[in-house]
Amino acid sequence: MPPAAARQIAPLVLICGEDDFGVKQRAKQLYLQWTEELGGMDHEIIDASVSHSGEALKALAKLREALQTLPFFGTAKVVWLQNCNFLGDERAASTQAVTESLANLAQELKDFSWDNVRLLISAGKVDKRKAFYRALDKLGTVEALAGWSVDDRDWADQAEVWVRKAIRARQKEISDEALAELITRVGPSTRQLDSEVEKLSLYVGDRQQIEADDVEAVCIRNKAARAFALGDALGDRDLPRLLRCLDESLWEVKLDPQKSAIGLLYLLIGKVRAMILLKEMLREGWVKPDMDYNRFKAQLERVPASQLPEDKRFNPQAINPYVLYKALPQVKRYTADELVRAMDLLFQCNHRLVSSSLDESLVLQQTLVQIVGARA
Repeated sequence: MPPAAARQIAPLVLICGEDDFGVKQRAKQLYLQWTEELGGMDHEIIDASVSHSGEALKALAKLREALQTLPFFGTAKVVWLQNCNFLGDERAASTQAVTESLANLAQELKDFSWDNVRLLISAGKVDKRKAFYRALDKLGTVEALAGWSVDDRDWADQAEVWVRKAIRARQKEISDEALAELITRVGPSTRQLDSEVEKLSLYVGDRQQIEADDVEAVCIRNKAARAFALGDALGDRDLPRLLRCLDESLWEVKLDPQKSAIGLLYLLIGKVRAMILLKEMLREGWVKPDMDYNRFKAQLERVPASQLPEDKRFNPQAINPYVLYKALPQVKRYTADELVRAMDLLFQCNHRLVSSSLDESLVLQQTLVQIVGARA
């Protein structure tokens, strides 16, 4: 998130992106900064979260009126078009009336005198091909906050920096293990991370340091983290817990159309693959079996890149280091041959899931029993 005073900011600013929480926080920060700088009582906030084109046209009319209404006593004013949701490919944005109104507004902003007015627009996804966006980009400043994705190789590192900053803003500190556990539980969501940071700060009270036990005590596991619990149970070779986690995950599959049994299988394949990679790193002496998280992370970073595959599916440095760290004691529960056999069983399971009409839960259960129950 860009600092407020990092550079001279134009009087016209668009803050947008898929990171909804980040956009709102940054826009609020800039609005407060501007109103404090300018003083006065004439600042206006216009809600631009609309459900149809008629409401979008009303919001644009209010914006025009606010821009043309001079502040009292000759002071400057700030206008904030807040939560705008008709600058992308939404239904309201696609109507001809809204498109024409935005195009006309773009021309008006080109001719507008910014001597005593500042305009802030906060929005979600925007269409960069449209005339309105191009005008804002040319006339003012655009800050795009894309948000994090699990597909981003460095999302966990970015999240660590963000959480440490949020923790220190509350006059607290957090241990490396607690930080890694928090990020693993929550995933790439600034909104949820901020909520959990606030919860932790209240929980520890006057104590300054936040530890892993605190995270265990009060922080949630989101859907992604609950899915990781399935992999952890497999790594721990705990069959009762593994089958219980499988039942819970399959129930979520029934409730969420974006999830599938194949998705759970791929998660398990990823877990076994990570354990095989970790087993090889231990064999090569690149990492040691008994160490704290900081030392493990440092050793992982020193592994020669030339010794690792470019394909991130097979590159341990592309995996969240805390996930690998938690797997350190787990690899001791399997021999290398057992892990290779587990991978083969999971591939067979994949074939059965896609090529037969067998019950998915039964196929997965049988496979996991074969992996966890067998001893080489």
